[in-house]
Amino acid sequence: MRRNPTVYVLVLNWNHKLVTLDCVESALRSDYPRFRVVVIDNGSTDGSVEFLQRKYGRYVTVLENGANLGYADGFNVGLRYAFRHSDARYCLVMNNDTVIDPRAISELVKLAETDSRIGFATGKVYYFDQPTVLQTVGRKEDSIWWGGEMIGNREEDRGQYDQVSERVFIDDIYTLVSKRVYIDTQGYSSDFFLEAEEYDWQARAKKLGYKIMYTPKAKLWHKDSMTIGRDSALKAYYDARNPLLVILKHKSPQFFKKYLRIYLRRRIFWSSLVYAKSGRLTCALAKWRGFLSCVKWGIKNRRLTVKHFV
Repeated sequence: MRRNPTVYVLVLNWNHKLVTLDCVESALRSDYPRFRVVVIDNGSTDGSVEFLQRKYGRYVTVLENGANLGYADGFNVGLRYAFRHSDARYCLVMNNDTVIDPRAISELVKLAETDSRIGFATGKVYYFDQPTVLQTVGRKEDSIWWGGEMIGNREEDRGQYDQVSERVFIDDIYTLVSKRVYIDTQGYSSDFFLEAEEYDWQARAKKLGYKIMYTPKAKLWHKDSMTIGRDSALKAYYDARNPLLVILKHKSPQFFKKYLRIYLRRRIFWSSLVYAKSGRLTCALAKWRGFLSCVKWGIKNRRLTVKHFV
């Protein structure tokens, strides 16, 4: 194997050129010797493309989608570009509202190169405004939700997660993806515009025998939901729709039935009531529309059966 395989750093932008600028600047400071930064622009109208091209010239590639393809298909454009038209062995998928440590890419590649079965690798994610407080170092497995709570969330980093470990699932705030897992899975599914897209991709990869790994030596700081906002109706819709869709696609009818009872109570009824009481009726309605959209998908694709309910 080549000593330093080529890595393409993929950053998705939609009308946040200054946020993306900070992310790209941090990536360009990487100590890794063979990488290329690619910004995929999802039809921005704020002059992002011209701004980034003028700022970086040939040092950063800007791919123009011409429309908002969402998170999943937006990144798929970059993944296809890197893995089909270059010598890249890895892509680093990064949220644009992040700042990455200069040593992170090197550490992620070092881990990934230890085992060809590693499909995804990530590291520590900190809150940008609390630089020693962890947001996530992976996700726990949950008997109801499957992909459970974030490990380490809101904990001060005191070295309690300083061991290289396999994870059940990870967030794709940043994740190193191997070309091999991309070829076998074809990247994100177009069924997911945004939210839970990594959950589905990782589930498909795990079925093929790929591993998800974590290294404490890779670090990144996250500004958290700057593109769509934490309380937008769009996020509420996909937060309701897509986790349920993952369960429908990958788990048994028996698991789905148990999940659905708690999901409806906590993530639809209760959540929409909280939104309504605070006057955010569009978010409350978005929760129900998201649920119904998943049901419609299940019927259309013949994935929902009587066994999923009784």
